[in-house]
Amino acid sequence: MTFLPTMIKQTAQAFSDDDSRWQAVVDRNPAADGAFFYSVRTTGVYCRPTCAARLARRRNVRFHATCHEAEQAGFRPCKRCKPTEESLAERHATAVAAACRMIECAAEAPSLHDLANFVGMSSHHFHRVFKTHTGLTPKGYAVAHRSRRVRDQLTRRQTVTEAIYGAGFNSNSRFYESSGALLGMTPKAFRAGGSGTSIRFAIGESWLGPILVAASDKGVCAILLGDDPDELARDLQDRFPNAQLEGGDADFEQLVAKVVGFLEMPWAGLDLPLDIRGSAFQQRVWEALCQIPPGSTATYAEIAERIGQPMSVRAVARACGANALAVAIPCHRVVRTDGSPSGYRWGVERKANLLRREQEARGST
Repeated sequence: MTFLPTMIKQTAQAFSDDDSRWQAVVDRNPAADGAFFYSVRTTGVYCRPTCAARLARRRNVRFHATCHEAEQAGFRPCKRCKPTEESLAERHATAVAAACRMIECAAEAPSLHDLANFVGMSSHHFHRVFKTHTGLTPKGYAVAHRSRRVRDQLTRRQTVTEAIYGAGFNSNSRFYESSGALLGMTPKAFRAGGSGTSIRFAIGESWLGPILVAASDKGVCAILLGDDPDELARDLQDRFPNAQLEGGDADFEQLVAKVVGFLEMPWAGLDLPLDIRGSAFQQRVWEALCQIPPGSTATYAEIAERIGQPMSVRAVARACGANALAVAIPCHRVVRTDGSPSGYRWGVERKANLLRREQEARGST
């Protein structure tokens, strides 16, 4: 997990011209810290964009990509903002990376207090910094990491017991206490493709065509769109090959009606429990998608930047493709850099229609 290089690249791209750099200096924008430095001709010093010193006149300011470049031009480092030392953003990125390694290596998830002490921050400050950099809380990151390890071990090991210890649990009881939250089903059911798990589902009609809604005991686990109801049912069966699939009753059909109603009025929100399963990276992507308001879009590159990994554009696209909760996790609001809809697992035309309807509704409010 390498936060530092990606953050530096992200900020450098955001301040690529002198006008944006000067505005960052005027605003003392913390996002610019480390992206560039500026020198003042009348004082002979160079500073960080966030330096608290009195603002110089624009005509006396020059910009430099590195400290070395500023010093080669004859300027000396400011004693107030100390540009040659590690920036605050870099210190935060280093601290978060260290905390992630601690979480990943620990047999038991470390407490927030222990993590904060480890990196030398207060608990409150560390919690905010960690979420800013990863998109997840420390607890959420630990759960997602443990979930990924459990799933990986259950598919690789010959027995559940071997998988339990391979995933880092030091006792069977500790694992079974949390297996439901980590897997959404018993470990044996997971190894057997959902055997013994009860999943209710129903297929309704929407303005986009047939829609399948399925739910486990934890919440809605699939919202699938398509043209053929039978294909939707087969898709669900492929996802849970040995689960006990049950047709929904009248009460369940009310849940389907809520989802259909959400398609009609996406700005109203979808107030339903969701059974979301994915890796730590996927959860960060999906959480970022849920921050895109109806009628708006973001590019795959923008989502990659928002989660602090601008080089992971393709991985973001794969996470969008792995989303099984259509519209609830709005992967349809992610587009190419040129604004075109690009791929969508339920059809590009359906994606374009969803976006058009949301944009029209936003324009009429």
